[in-house]
Amino acid sequence: MKVTIVGAGNVGSTCAEVIATQSIASEVVLLDIKEGFAEGKALDMMQTQTTIGFGTKIIGTTGDYSKTSDSDVVVITSGIPRKPGMTREELIGINAGIVKTVSENILKHSPNTIIVVVSNPMDTMTYLALKSTGLPKNRVIGMGGALDSSRFKTYLSQALDRPANDIHGMVIGGHGDTTMIPLTRLATYNGLPISDLISEEELEKVSASTMVGGATLTKLLGTSAWYAPGASVAFLVKSILNDEKRIIPCSVFLDGEYNQDDICIGVPCIIGKNGCEKIINLKLNDQEMVKFADSASAVRKMNLAL
Repeated sequence: MKVTIVGAGNVGSTCAEVIATQSIASEVVLLDIKEGFAEGKALDMMQTQTTIGFGTKIIGTTGDYSKTSDSDVVVITSGIPRKPGMTREELIGINAGIVKTVSENILKHSPNTIIVVVSNPMDTMTYLALKSTGLPKNRVIGMGGALDSSRFKTYLSQALDRPANDIHGMVIGGHGDTTMIPLTRLATYNGLPISDLISEEELEKVSASTMVGGATLTKLLGTSAWYAPGASVAFLVKSILNDEKRIIPCSVFLDGEYNQDDICIGVPCIIGKNGCEKIINLKLNDQEMVKFADSASAVRKMNLAL
């Protein structure tokens, strides 16, 4: 299996490293527009093969899309990252042009690929990639929900003082500080409702921390986070390449689901070899449905800037 990652910055290179070291794909291509940058990252990672013990081939290229030919999955991370105080929405002008150009160039060499969008604002960039390429809706997926859910489970783990791997929970809605919806009502610890284990006040704190999880890290780091985003992309790619059929919250095109049309926004999906193979319709309560509708309205406003 072959994976191309467009953008060899922090998120892209972390994603490549996780895919390689976990042997998720046999070949990874890193592509960047900065001369020598992707080649250097690829060579550096290849020099860890004998110490870490993996066999994935990693190739770097400066803008040569022919080297991405016949990729099974293409991840688009390219674009400018957030700086402290910036919202994801402020990146739309620059990143829209990048994502559109990258998507078109990729399909010239990998017409059957599945595209995973990471660039922010992620829901709007996913919508742009889908509309500009004309691909079937199952083959264009925004990664954000996987990352947001990972952060949600981390904060729940800290509140409970229990292992994060024993906690199940998801975040739906837009991938934004005010648009994401941590589903606290449905979160569980080994099958036990978390709402039975900690107070409503603690759950609200967890939800609030999750929603600003990216902004918190941007303030601490001075730029966007990369370890968790890169690993979340690799997790999604693994489910595609191995046809794992995992339920992963992703930004995908809705056609009536959750009472929404003509929008890409985060919902739980079954992810397999065909990309988004099915959208899971959760039984949301009235309050959650209102939040989802409000989130969709906010995402639509961003889409108008395209």
